[in-house]
Amino acid sequence: MSTWQDYLKKNKEAHLEELVEYCSIPSISSLAEYAADVRKAGQWTLERFKKSGLENTAMYETGGHPVVYGDWIHAEGRPTVLIYGHFDTQPVDPLNLWTSPPFEPTIHDGRLYARGATDDKGNLFAPLTVIEAMLKTAGRLPINIKFFTEGQEEIGSPTLPAWVAENKELLKADMVFSADGGQWFEDQGALQIGFRGLAALQVDMEGPAGDIHSGIYGGAVANPIHALVRLLDTMRSPDGRITVEGFYDDVRALSREEKSRMAEVPFSEQEFLKETGAAALFGEPGYSTYERQWVRPTLEINGIGGGFQDEGLKTVLPSKAMAKISCRLVPDQEPDKIKDLIEAHIKKHCPAEVRVRVTKSDSAAFPYIMEPGHPGLAAAGEVLKTIYGKEPYWTRTGGTVPVCSLFQRLVGMDTVLFGFGLDDENQHGPDEFIRLASFEKAQTAYGLVMEKLAE
Repeated sequence: MSTWQDYLKKNKEAHLEELVEYCSIPSISSLAEYAADVRKAGQWTLERFKKSGLENTAMYETGGHPVVYGDWIHAEGRPTVLIYGHFDTQPVDPLNLWTSPPFEPTIHDGRLYARGATDDKGNLFAPLTVIEAMLKTAGRLPINIKFFTEGQEEIGSPTLPAWVAENKELLKADMVFSADGGQWFEDQGALQIGFRGLAALQVDMEGPAGDIHSGIYGGAVANPIHALVRLLDTMRSPDGRITVEGFYDDVRALSREEKSRMAEVPFSEQEFLKETGAAALFGEPGYSTYERQWVRPTLEINGIGGGFQDEGLKTVLPSKAMAKISCRLVPDQEPDKIKDLIEAHIKKHCPAEVRVRVTKSDSAAFPYIMEPGHPGLAAAGEVLKTIYGKEPYWTRTGGTVPVCSLFQRLVGMDTVLFGFGLDDENQHGPDEFIRLASFEKAQTAYGLVMEKLAE
């Protein structure tokens, strides 16, 4: 009797052709002119759900980009797992740094190059092929599956919370496995048990009514750029500690076990500096680099502007200045509270000679952490050990996956990160790619973890 593994081998080229077709859809969620393409990618996903054998398939409207759902609920007495992924992509700028056009997928050296190849279409497509393989060969799945994908992850899933809150029963499962994630490297697995959250805001500072002559008025009227720089400098100490009052009040301390597991993950200062191009390590005193990246909160200036920006000299005293600020948050910090604390700090420290306006961004996400004893982590860990031949590292990541905290807070489901992308695959950058070997690992892993969870 043919097995699901046999089916995947037999249909390897056909599945690869489908992935190429999927990655050719320019589903850029952040640009309005690509809204129809995001929907097209959603429709492609919906049709692929049906082809895989999922039932109750539907595309749902959210007030923004759509979501797609399907399920197979016939394994009585077995757990129900929700598989999550996203079919939208990042923008492609700068185009001149791409070796080949971002939505004309190219395969060479065992890699598929295209925007969205690893984040997240390749990782999302892998479990779909496994579901198809199992249903085509055995006629059933070892567990109950719900499959949920969205078209707005790359813009922070702004309309998803309300939709999830209204559809909790549809999504309810014993746990979530997210195809949006990664492993440590080609020969090393990893279990990511936490993400940082996100809070963001913009500071606008105004001085004179318009740009004025810096010779005539300079020294007599406050320069909003100077005032903004002074204000921003009050938010962090020279060594990187955040000085906003109350900022650290809710930060959860690391347990001894967590610190020990984090210390097991190898770190090379030389490789880190080479990867980032930074001149030296920097960060909050008393913490390792991984701790600074994964479990300590941040306050970063993401952009700053004002005054004359073109080539040459224009001697003006500018009327306006602005800065964009974002914070990565850790358990148990709340985005709205952090934004309120920063706004209070700004109003307290703003120079009196200028006017200031704070705009709080709607883009926000709660931090996420799972308990180490979760049964989904245990199953995933055993499968990763089988695939890689050694224990996976236990890690967190400094980035943000909003849907994990969303599922946890609104539906009461924890999410196991079970993607197979790698950090060097240029997610969000030029020449994004996925290793075909990683795609095949993902297929094997999803088949094995379904069987493991059935036990």
